[in-house]
Amino acid sequence: MELQLIDIFERAKAASRELALIDDQRKNEVLLDVADAILTHKDQLLEANARDLARMERSNPLYDRLLLDEKRLAGIAGDMRHVAALPSPLGKTLIDKTLDNGLHLRRVSVPFGVIGMVYEARPNVSFDVFSLCFKCGNACVLKGGRDADDSNKAIVQLIHEVLEAHHVNPSVVELLPATHEATGEMLNAVGYIDLCIPRGGKRLIDFVRDNARVPVVETGAGVVNTYFDVEGDLSIGRLIINNAKTRRVSVCNALDCLIVHQARLDDLAELCEPLIKSNVIIHADEPAYTALSGKYPDTLLRHATPESFGTEFMDYAMALRTVSSVEEAIQHISQYGSGHSECIITENPQTAATFEAQVDAACVYVNAPTSFTDGAQFGMGAEIGISTQKLGPRGPMALEEITTYKWLIEGHGQVRS
Repeated sequence: MELQLIDIFERAKAASRELALIDDQRKNEVLLDVADAILTHKDQLLEANARDLARMERSNPLYDRLLLDEKRLAGIAGDMRHVAALPSPLGKTLIDKTLDNGLHLRRVSVPFGVIGMVYEARPNVSFDVFSLCFKCGNACVLKGGRDADDSNKAIVQLIHEVLEAHHVNPSVVELLPATHEATGEMLNAVGYIDLCIPRGGKRLIDFVRDNARVPVVETGAGVVNTYFDVEGDLSIGRLIINNAKTRRVSVCNALDCLIVHQARLDDLAELCEPLIKSNVIIHADEPAYTALSGKYPDTLLRHATPESFGTEFMDYAMALRTVSSVEEAIQHISQYGSGHSECIITENPQTAATFEAQVDAACVYVNAPTSFTDGAQFGMGAEIGISTQKLGPRGPMALEEITTYKWLIEGHGQVRS
């Protein structure tokens, strides 16, 4: 391991122990001051981000993720204030009992210690991870991608300035070099990194999962489906599908495949009509292609291939699949979904209940778009990622999901026979 990186890991580990001595009020004051600093120093943040954007083609699906503007900075600051306003997840007594021998047992929530974050062209993640980790007593080591390196450096420098003003060890947040080698070192930093969370595309997540020697919470890629049922409401279906697909195409909760019941093919053109304004390309199977032919722009209509299904498009494009039943829709999701977010549009409560019970995903929606899969939207203040695994946290992860617990046992001379 490189000496420079060992030094970073050691500083973060030491800072995590110091965090245990900082009370919640002081943490909140720091977070509120960072939120204010985001707005008062927006020019320097936007200048750094502009340098990153200048190195990326606008056509790149990651461009939208990389982009910061005044509105997004205001939203990030608002999320940080929300995190500050949330109750601390630490010190909660989860179990409290006294054994027959008089031993008093308590299970109490505590920080993990040091959380490592590996992510791509998402500078907002730097702020989100810091706010959540700091609030619940974790130091964080950030490993961003080269695409966002100038932005991340400016963000961490700003946070360090606020921390130093509050006499808090700035090593509670550290930024690693934007190199593949640094990622490998983090994944092998046993004894320093208590938990690693990857956030990005499938290749990144697979690499972290397959190469890490430290514990990992897997945040999967978002291959997201929406099923329009035989009893789906056309008016709300149009709104839901358009919002899920076009609100932000580069995020993991964006719609990738619309599944439609064959009995509703006559309504398909009207269902998809709002997508035309955003020039959404549709890769349709044969029944859907026939239903849309002449009613959806020819320049935006494609014949689906086997690769169309199970693809995370991250662009103004989606697949379209025709099915004969809710059971067939569920089977399609089981085969092609990623366990992230899935939706059904139906007015039949029994069909909705079947979908909710049988679809295996972190977030399952009825008559609402998957664009709501987001920690801030769930009232969590922000999110550190969206877990698609089943062991440990699942779905949006925020304060409670990045704490663990320990047992406190109090006795008075009892011994075990």
